[in-house]
Amino acid sequence: MRITVVGAGAVGGHLAFLLAQENYPEIVLIDIKEGRAIGKALDIMESAPLHGFTGQVWGSEDINDLADSDIIVMTAGISRKPGMSRDGLIGINLDIVKGVTEKVKELAPETILILVTNPLDITSYAAMTYTGFPPERVLGMAGVLDSARYRYFIAKEAGVVPSKVEAMILGPHGDKMVFSPDAKAEGEDINKKISQEKILAMQSRARKGGGEILELLKDGTAYYAPAASVAKMVRAIANDTGELLPASVFTGGAFNLPEVYTGLPIRLGASGIIKIEEDFLLPEKELTLLREAALEAEEILRGLGLK
Repeated sequence: MRITVVGAGAVGGHLAFLLAQENYPEIVLIDIKEGRAIGKALDIMESAPLHGFTGQVWGSEDINDLADSDIIVMTAGISRKPGMSRDGLIGINLDIVKGVTEKVKELAPETILILVTNPLDITSYAAMTYTGFPPERVLGMAGVLDSARYRYFIAKEAGVVPSKVEAMILGPHGDKMVFSPDAKAEGEDINKKISQEKILAMQSRARKGGGEILELLKDGTAYYAPAASVAKMVRAIANDTGELLPASVFTGGAFNLPEVYTGLPIRLGASGIIKIEEDFLLPEKELTLLREAALEAEEILRGLGLK
């Protein structure tokens, strides 16, 4: 299996390191900045005797080296600065996505493409459009990350191990994200453990999770949790787990939503998106929020000439 990470910044570099520890045979790290991908790949490989992984990680400055990849993760793009919204990145990052996806279409026509580049729901739709790939092979990483942040906040408040919290965030990667109301801590409804006031405060914090870290770091964005979120998605594909995960996907009319990309519950496996899990029960309030956000995304896509 060949997995390529396009963009060797903080997220891309750490992702390559995490993937190396999964023992995938070949990981390619690509970045146009001179020496960045090659240096990070070398650094990762020099840790192989310590971590015991057996695969190969190599770096390149040539986008053509994504050829014949089974999975391609695109992290390349301009990152947010403090006070900036994800939507403020649309223009320049769409140009970057277009350039990369033209090469993906030409050199890796059977790949599964995972987008990390913001604004995620827009870049994912654009990538599907530019490549002409079937929607089950183009998806964006957002819900796994947003849900992980929320799960951590719940765990801290409830006094439980984070992995024992179940919670799923759907909808757009931003302020309009939608919280599934059935979150549980150690199998128990969080409403029995945590006050409504604190739950709402945690939801507000989750909406601004990336921004909080951005403000703290000043000169960088979050990368540990984003990279771990992508690694989880790659694992589901590589191991054909069929795992239930939230991801930014083409709605295709699911939940009676407009045809855009937004966060929905999916089954993820070797072919990409196996199905959108429409049996995932959502109350009418949450469905209404999903529809409102999807309509807004549709207007943005129309304004960009993508619909």
